[in-house]
Amino acid sequence: MWTPNGYIENLYKSIHIKYQFNATTQGEWQSWHNDLRSQLKKLLGDFPKVNEDFQAVELESKEFDTYIRKKVEITTFKNLRVPAYILTPQNKPSNAPAILTCVGHGHGYKEAIGLLPSEESNQPSLHKNFAIQLVNKGFIVMVPEVLGFGDRRLEEDMDKSSNENSCYRLATQLLMTGKTLAGHRVYEAIRFIDYLIEHENVNSDRIGCMGFSGGGLVAGLTAALDDRIKATVISCYNNTFKDSIMAMRHCLDNYIPNILNYCEMSDIISLIAPRHLFIESGIHDDIFPVEGSKASIKNIQKAYDVLGLRNHLQVHLFDGKHEICGIQAYPWLEKRI
Repeated sequence: MWTPNGYIENLYKSIHIKYQFNATTQGEWQSWHNDLRSQLKKLLGDFPKVNEDFQAVELESKEFDTYIRKKVEITTFKNLRVPAYILTPQNKPSNAPAILTCVGHGHGYKEAIGLLPSEESNQPSLHKNFAIQLVNKGFIVMVPEVLGFGDRRLEEDMDKSSNENSCYRLATQLLMTGKTLAGHRVYEAIRFIDYLIEHENVNSDRIGCMGFSGGGLVAGLTAALDDRIKATVISCYNNTFKDSIMAMRHCLDNYIPNILNYCEMSDIISLIAPRHLFIESGIHDDIFPVEGSKASIKNIQKAYDVLGLRNHLQVHLFDGKHEICGIQAYPWLEKRI
């Protein structure tokens, strides 16, 4: 009798999504694209007007049979340093394609390169050591630590298990100042693209991005805002807000105040068009359900159809849970960049 379910449902139904995609011409698409991009930056909390100098420092270097792994440290925001791994194929390519990887919740960036849960066990986690998979395909791969994960947790969280995070406190602190954790992660990803472009062996016209779960949020939003990313893989994130982060408890880093008044997730991801986009979703994913992913994909297809570029969008609904697949995504990236 006193439950608020009906109230919340009616509130959702009453929302008018200002930038819901409904363009039918390329001119309408361009206007929609420009307006939503501008609004999205504001919703994320805006970005610094002046980029900080990277002040890059190499911390370590280790050789493996097929690649070289270097660890570097750079500045993103003022007074905020970021560690990242750079994986380079052993044949030391010049003018090579590069991939920015964005990890999801778990052990942090070390999970993408086989260092955690255990380097000795060599047992892939949900991330399936995807950065190693990519470097072995010939890409230079940047694997930065995500703000709030692993080595970038708050001091008081560093003694906890490596798969715990600082997302809640970081997100609430930022929200109280008009910022968002999603916005900070996206801005850092844009700066990582800047760093890759300056890399002596990277072809700046052949840069891609791949993100899993919460890293899919970062990859999707970054590609939506940065045209330098030529091809994007979003793994186990694409969905509707209604069917995913509004349907069950999710990490607070997923939530962006007021966003539903302007766009759904499919509208954000549609900003990636006309560039190449690959979406993979597990049909047994229990936190980003496949039906929500299918609904979002239908809307994203409309943007590519208006531009006459449906072939720039590829989808793989694989027989799996909330985990990276990559079976079709890796060869797709090889062809697209």
